[in-house]
Order: sequence, then structure tokens, then C-alpha cells
Amino acid sequence: MKAIVDPQKCTVCGVCQDVCPVGAITVTETAAEISDSCTLCGMCVDTCEFGALSLPEVGTGASDDLASYQGVWVFAEWRQGQVHRVAHELLGSGRKLADKRKVELAAVLIGHQLDGHISELIAHGADAVYVVDRPELAHFTDEAYAGVLHELIRRKKPEILLAGATSMGRSFIPRVAALVSTGLTADCTELDISDEGLLLQTRPAFGGNVMATIVCPNRRPQMATVRPKVMKPCCDTSRKARVEMVDVPTSCFQTRVQVLEVIPEQEATAKLAEAEVIVSGGRGLRNADNFELLAELARLINGAVGASRGAVDEGWMDPSRQVGQTGQTVAPTLYLAVGLAGAIQHVVGMQGSKLIVAVNKDAHAPIFDVASCGVVADLFDLIPALIRKIKAERGDETCKMPGA
Repeated sequence: MKAIVDPQKCTVCGVCQDVCPVGAITVTETAAEISDSCTLCGMCVDTCEFGALSLPEVGTGASDDLASYQGVWVFAEWRQGQVHRVAHELLGSGRKLADKRKVELAAVLIGHQLDGHISELIAHGADAVYVVDRPELAHFTDEAYAGVLHELIRRKKPEILLAGATSMGRSFIPRVAALVSTGLTADCTELDISDEGLLLQTRPAFGGNVMATIVCPNRRPQMATVRPKVMKPCCDTSRKARVEMVDVPTSCFQTRVQVLEVIPEQEATAKLAEAEVIVSGGRGLRNADNFELLAELARLINGAVGASRGAVDEGWMDPSRQVGQTGQTVAPTLYLAVGLAGAIQHVVGMQGSKLIVAVNKDAHAPIFDVASCGVVADLFDLIPALIRKIKAERGDETCKMPGA
């Protein structure tokens, strides 16, 4: 499907061609032509002052009985005995949404041996906690977790369901959306409620050049996954809430996957998503070996090592280290950007950092536009000097550099 051109109204002014972010519009002598690469973003429609462009009507299907759905839910991701921090962040955001809608905020906790985690969800804003605690759920599988959550939605009918855009959320939440025949907006960075009571789901599009706000008017629940570290948690340990232990049919646990063993990832530096300090590098590092320079600095300051998409595409760093729109969103206290140009795709993933320090020998690099402070210098001079300085202050004068 693609945008529709009314040749009777088109004046071949060319404005639509200029604003199309994917180059799908070509203006001929008689009218604008739309190619199959059109993504239906609507930018051309919004800018055409002659009303010559429109979007095709898409089939909405039968609407749900919207009045029968009520409440805001947060899927509280539990893995290896811990509730993921993103659940606390989503409860903070969900609290605001529920208050605007004047409905209950509930957390959904799925797993095994969960007693110690219910109180923390209540403290972070939940009015109710639905718990499914079964040995079959001790290890995550897409089918079992989706089956359980689908059953809960079928019974309780929430109007809004939020989950973290983590590896777990990205894996099974789309399956849940398909099971309940509703829409899903992925990787949201902002949520709000419209005057009509719809969930406004905002996410970056086209490399962060456009912020798209998406609504789901005809189906329920309205579902969104949210990137970690973009919402702020709140905590009140004096809060009280309702706890409901839910039994679901054994058919919900059926899965074609058997988890034999879970092997925790061994990392030499802090985990990227949890680190308060991140040292991130780009193509300016030149090769994979030079990332050991950043790793040494990260170890000295208890930080994690990140990378740009360019560095990952070159094979210098593992994709799990990528920061950006197609990688991880981070918001550490300190983000040290080394040899990074500052492409918008990368900036989208780290602009929430409290302090951004950029190191680049190009004084005109875009990274300086978002940096709290910057150093125009060759990283291969500055970073080794910084490492030596830190070691000297700690009484260790040795500083073995890569290749030394």
C-alpha cells in the first residue's frame, strides 16, 4: 500500500518530494508519482496545501467492546530471581496514566518463587498485583509466558498493557498482541493519554528524524513496549495494594521449547543497561583491538563499554554493546563518547544521560551539539593519558596500552 495522488489537484510543486524521508515520491510533468517504497508515514499528506495527497483507508475490522476494558497493566519482567528495573520505570509512568484515566494500575508477575518481589511492585506504584507462580514458569519461554498473559488479558480485560522493550519483551509481547488481535507500538520513549482517553504512544522513526505518535482506537488492550531508562520510577514503601494469586489452565504452559540450562553472561565490565558510567566508542577507534583501550578505562571507573552501530557493523564490538535506536537505550550518570561522530541514530539511544562528555579530534562533529562538555583531541593521546592519571592517583604508575 502507498499514498494516493489526486492528479486533478496536484500542481507538481515538488514539496512532497522534498519532505519524503524514504525518497518514494517522484514529481513528473503532470503529477507526483508514489513508488512501492512508501511507508505511509503521512508527511507528504501533511505538507500538501492543495489536498492532492491522501492515505488509503486500512481495514480496521470490527471494534472491540471498548467499555468492557478498564485499567492499566504493567508486565513486571522477572528473570533469574530478579525483577527487571524497567518494571519499576513502567510503574512510574503507568501510575500517571492510570491517574489520568482514574483507573487501577496493576502489575503482572509471572515466574516461580515470586513472594519476595510483590512488595517492591506495590512500593513502585501498583494498586494490584496479579501473580502466576508455577514451576513451569521458572525459565522464560515465548509460548508459555504468552499463553499465561493472554489468559489473564482474556479474563481481566485491561485497556492498556505496557512492557519493557528488553530481549524478553521484544521476544514474546508481539505474540501476545497477535493472540488478542490488537496493535503494538514498539520501543516507545513517551506515553500520554489523549483528551479522548486513548493511549498516545510516541517513538522515534526514520533514524530519529521524526517522532511518531501512534494510537490504537478500535482494539484493546492498547499495547506498547518502552525502552529501559527512559521513564522515571517512583517509590513509596508505605503503599498498600491488592494481591491476587491467579490459577491458569495447564494448557497455558505448553511450549515446544525446553530450557536445559541458563548460563549467565560473563562480562569483564559492568552491564551496559545497568551501568552508571559508560565509555562508548565509534569508528574513530579504527579497529577492534583499540576497544581494549576503552575497556581498560571502563574497568578503572567501574563502567561499561558501549559502541556505535558503525563499530558493531565493522565487527569490532558485539551487537549487545550497541547504543542507539537499533541497539540499547541508556541513561547513565556519565556517558563518555570517544571517537563518535554523533549520528542521530546513536544520539537517540544516549541523549537521556545526565552528563555527556565527547572526545573527538573534529571540532565540528555533531556529537558536540548534544555533549555537556567536549574535548577536541586525538583519543589515542587523551585516553591513555587519562588512564595513566587515574592509575597514578591510585598509586599504580604502570599503564600497559594495547600493542605496547
